[in-house]
Amino acid sequence: MKKTLFSKDFTLVVIGQMISLFGNAAIRFALPLYLLNLTGSSALYGTVTACAFLPAILLSPIGGILADRVNKRTIMAALDFFTAAVLLVFALFMGAVNLVFLLTVTMMILYGIAGAYQPSVQASIPALVHPDHFMAANSIINTISSFASLVGPVLGGMLYSAYGLEPVLWVCMICFALSAVMELFLQIPFQKQDTDGGIVKTAKADFAKSIRWIRKEKSMIGKALLVVCGINLFLSAMIIVALPYLVTEILDFEASQANRLYGFAQGALAAGGLSGGICAGVFANKRTVRNAGNLLIACAVCVFPIGAVLRLDLPVMIPYGVLTVCCFWIMVFSTMFTVQMLSFVQAETPQHLIGKVISVILTVSMCAQPLGNAFYGVLFEVCEGFEYAVVLFSGIVTLMIAIGTRKIFQRFSAE
Repeated sequence: MKKTLFSKDFTLVVIGQMISLFGNAAIRFALPLYLLNLTGSSALYGTVTACAFLPAILLSPIGGILADRVNKRTIMAALDFFTAAVLLVFALFMGAVNLVFLLTVTMMILYGIAGAYQPSVQASIPALVHPDHFMAANSIINTISSFASLVGPVLGGMLYSAYGLEPVLWVCMICFALSAVMELFLQIPFQKQDTDGGIVKTAKADFAKSIRWIRKEKSMIGKALLVVCGINLFLSAMIIVALPYLVTEILDFEASQANRLYGFAQGALAAGGLSGGICAGVFANKRTVRNAGNLLIACAVCVFPIGAVLRLDLPVMIPYGVLTVCCFWIMVFSTMFTVQMLSFVQAETPQHLIGKVISVILTVSMCAQPLGNAFYGVLFEVCEGFEYAVVLFSGIVTLMIAIGTRKIFQRFSAE
């Protein structure tokens, strides 16, 4: 394996990810916003996004098993082509089928594809990059993801506000198809593994191996995953539901202005991820997984200014500005945390288990997201006029989790 970071194949992965993730960010921005604009219901919005996460949770373990048993290039290219086809079907049936049903099914399929797709991307890094560059490679992938998420919602919001949903669909279709064509030229080292009987038996055996490795060989990873589930339930889900609901429905903006401002707020989230990815790469040799708990505490602290400005009677741009800035910093700290955790797992996991272990981590960490989305969707609607209380509740619980579990990360090196 070459020690250079930017080999031809890793460069192709980076460029393909940039194009594919741009399309992913734009469509994930446009479809839920379209639903929220039509219905104005945070409860429906939260329920639909919760349903969308379920296939991602179910298909992520399958994606991890495939990532270790099928050429990762084939998986990535096939799923990008399939995503383009799904968007084409949505565009064709948009005016002929119940929109809420069609949008829910489409989002479930898109999230399911993403759940099966990501283990192949993460598992390809150890196959293409020298161990000395794991932190830098993960930083680059996260930075690309954040950059695409920055540009996608901003341009998608502008396009959506000016021309509606249909042009966004066609732009995203082109992105996924182009990414798939590029991935066909990848050369990722692949060694075929023996099967333990039929497909179902093999899948069960592979999944059991990864669970057993996490529980017995690296039990601290399992404990850290429970912490991440708590953060996803009480913080991540709140941000996902609160950001569009507060900007487009609660703050007193005109409809077209609200959609554009929501796009910029989503862009701030992505900019935070971009900055966090860059910081993780720059400080790769100075920060260790032992410090990860402090990053979660910083995320929780950033929630409280949002609740404070929502409680006060201020000009509408002030709470919007505070919301946007705080979301930026939450993403900075959470991205640095993610890069540290993924690099640790990739360095510690045997090559024949990497896809399955990463898929288990992604699956478990996502389990709390649908419940949290539905919970906050209903909570914001029930607490109409007291949105600040919901935000402060999220901040208090997240801070308690982060402080109470900081010692878990401090014991990583000792184990």
